[in-house]
Amino acid sequence: MKLHYQRTGQGTPLIILHGLFGTLENWGAQIKALAEHHDVIAVDLRNHGRSPHSMDMSYPLMAEDVIELMDDLQLSQVNLMGHSMGGKVAMQMALSYPQRIARLLLVDIAPVSYPPHHEAVFKGLFSIDLTSLTSRADADKQLQAWVEEAGVRAFLLKNLYRNEQGQFAWRMNLDCLRSEYDAIAAAPEGPAFKGPTRFIKGGLSHYLKPEHTDAVRQRFPNADVKVIEDAGHWPHAEKPALFTRLVERFFSDTQA
Repeated sequence: MKLHYQRTGQGTPLIILHGLFGTLENWGAQIKALAEHHDVIAVDLRNHGRSPHSMDMSYPLMAEDVIELMDDLQLSQVNLMGHSMGGKVAMQMALSYPQRIARLLLVDIAPVSYPPHHEAVFKGLFSIDLTSLTSRADADKQLQAWVEEAGVRAFLLKNLYRNEQGQFAWRMNLDCLRSEYDAIAAAPEGPAFKGPTRFIKGGLSHYLKPEHTDAVRQRFPNADVKVIEDAGHWPHAEKPALFTRLVERFFSDTQA
């Protein structure tokens, strides 16, 4: 699968992977900041953004997609950063292709299987009547019954676009994301990745918990964990300056 990507900057290659319902555009501010010292390749994962759709979705498949992109770009080894679902794709790449990953950074996600927790989001997105939709504001109003947080609604509705017929449509493959949700919630599998690894946790988030410590150590024995206080599940957007410093220091191999 030929993934859509955006490449900017110079330096050591750094691939960035977004989370569920996201696109590479979610990383706009960080791409700009990190491109000053890195060759940044931001990717739309399968069934997201402008990348192709498929009804097959698993972490081994998504890892293979990004490895194929690396091969197409003639990149033998990269630094790799992923958030949430993209963090699990990054984990799977490191577990399956350790020689291709120099340093690994994982944002607010653990190498574990999570219980379902997006039911309201799916119900809300599928409740939006795209055929009669006249504006993004109208979609936001329909989504309010299912998703209270305005910021989360805005994030989800970035996936709306007008197709060639002028009708609203989803860039993401919602049918697949719902049908393959168990695979998305699953843990990455494979022998431990022994390369340098960093987890960045949002202090207010519940995705990376103390009870995940054993799973982290088992899969990533050379990992450290940095906590960004007063940030939730999107620390790169909520505390961008601090997040950038932690990323830069890790990838430049200096003390953070």
